[in-house]
Amino acid sequence: MKRLNTQLQEDGCPLELILLIRTLLAACKEISFRVSQGALAGVLGSTLSDNVQGERQKKLDVISNQILKDILSESGYVKAISSEEEDNVIGCNPDGKYLISFDPLDGSSNTDINSLIGTIFSVMHAPQWMEPDDPSAFLQPGTQQVAAGYVLYGPSTMLAMTTGRGTHLYTLDKTHGGFLLTRNNVQVPKETQEFAINTSNQRHWEPCMQEYVADLLAGDQGPRGKNYNMRWVAAMVGDIHRVLCRGGIFAYPWDNREPNKPGKLRLMYEANPMAFLMEQAGGGASTGRGRILEVMPTDIHQRVPVLLGSADEVQACVSYYKD
Repeated sequence: MKRLNTQLQEDGCPLELILLIRTLLAACKEISFRVSQGALAGVLGSTLSDNVQGERQKKLDVISNQILKDILSESGYVKAISSEEEDNVIGCNPDGKYLISFDPLDGSSNTDINSLIGTIFSVMHAPQWMEPDDPSAFLQPGTQQVAAGYVLYGPSTMLAMTTGRGTHLYTLDKTHGGFLLTRNNVQVPKETQEFAINTSNQRHWEPCMQEYVADLLAGDQGPRGKNYNMRWVAAMVGDIHRVLCRGGIFAYPWDNREPNKPGKLRLMYEANPMAFLMEQAGGGASTGRGRILEVMPTDIHQRVPVLLGSADEVQACVSYYKD
């Protein structure tokens, strides 16, 4: 099996990006260990504070965020950090070449039931003329990403990553502490009979999305002419990992409970990295009204609707959007 370094070199990654990725993964290995300790380390449960999103923080959210901040800010490769758990960007090395955005622990509510969780990350070039703490440096479309991926803390610790030369899957070999390539150039099947969506929100969706899911549920007696299975992990990393491995569509559409918010998932450190991974694997990535990677951000915590997965199914879903 190839080691991570070997694959990154074959993909033409510059040395400084390879070193940044290795630094990031060192932090993720530490998070993986903390997660595996669970109740033994007293890291389960919630804190008494909310993050910038207005969501109650889990203890592991705070721990994971601090581990990533400390290791990345000290690396010298990073000019600034943007995190789901931080109100503002964190300036690091003024001469750093990269910006990194991350969700330190996606699906953290799953920690208390020992289910799938993970770290999502996105890397872009840092504009050298801007100050390290200038948030506008991050306001680049997802097409400008130079690396993106997630580390999934499951029965095994896995890395899904792209640097623009295909999407690869790696598994952490805990005997020597390195990530080994286990699936090269993943290709998401174009067609599928699986979907992932929180149907308890159905009454809040736009009519077009309600119609689409109703047609899926109608199965072979409906207009789609085939039966669908629904799967829902309640952690984006878990649902996207399944889609990468065997196809499907993952959807988190806009709903009318908070009409002023265009979606639930954050563009910079959830939608963009997952869209980059999906497109590099031959899949589709849309907001329903446009390509996710072409959305021009206006805020580091901006939200967007998300449709990700098998290319034909994403296109079928988009066809329900009439405007």
